[in-house]
Amino acid sequence: MDLMAPWDSPSPELSDRDLAAIVRLVYEKSGITLHAGKRALVTARLQKRLKHGGFGGFNEYVRRLQAEPSGDEMTAMLDAIATNHTAFLREPQHFAFLADVLLPRLAARSGGQPILGWSAACSTGEEPYTIAMIACERLGEDAGRRVRLLASDLSTKALARAVAGTYKAERVAELPRHMVLKYFDKRPHGLLEIAAHVRRLVEFRQLNLLQAPPPGPPLDFIFCRNVMIYFDREVQQRVVQALEERLAPGGHLFTSHSESLNSLRHGLTWIAPSVYRRDPR
Repeated sequence: MDLMAPWDSPSPELSDRDLAAIVRLVYEKSGITLHAGKRALVTARLQKRLKHGGFGGFNEYVRRLQAEPSGDEMTAMLDAIATNHTAFLREPQHFAFLADVLLPRLAARSGGQPILGWSAACSTGEEPYTIAMIACERLGEDAGRRVRLLASDLSTKALARAVAGTYKAERVAELPRHMVLKYFDKRPHGLLEIAAHVRRLVEFRQLNLLQAPPPGPPLDFIFCRNVMIYFDREVQQRVVQALEERLAPGGHLFTSHSESLNSLRHGLTWIAPSVYRRDPR
């Protein structure tokens, strides 16, 4: 008798056919392009899903995904595939521009209009919380009254961590010490939690960039960084067009320094490295 449990035996193999099916489903659902060299990544990240669901192999798993394209397992599969690398103050030049140029200009508008921003593909929350802290630094108490930030991601797993707002101490190492002391509360086991007055500035929501942007008033700025590198040109074009349409005249789009809009059609004007403005009408 074989005393080995099925998942103590060698890992299930991912056939070319099943890999192609997974690549196609990921692209259709998220716009993420998985290249041929991603077999090892796909295998490693989905093995836990196979084990968790008791699937006999990748063929059975693919059949479930195809049978329930809007089901919970599809969401879990996309969570597993998505790369959620982020950090506080990542690409700090953007936050310097936000603090020194954009926020003072928006705060000076007459009538006390709300300042509206969107952190698209926010991952585990470091980016929108950084924006919120910068707003608190520059605007003081006005930030709580005037700043409203939407933060969204495809991954429900990443969003759950973002909503929790709790991070290990090493995750905040790039932040100035005075910001850590001002905007985080200490928790047991060396953890730090985003302070309540910062959390109140941010609303988290699960959104897919391939779908229509969230309804609402025009936005003053959008951060959409380090996500379009995973899209092909066709999807990039769709996303940039949708983001541009959500910006108010004079609104700004921040992309990452590894992303360029040069090959795409848009009506945005380059302002600074990976910072673009929708021209006022």
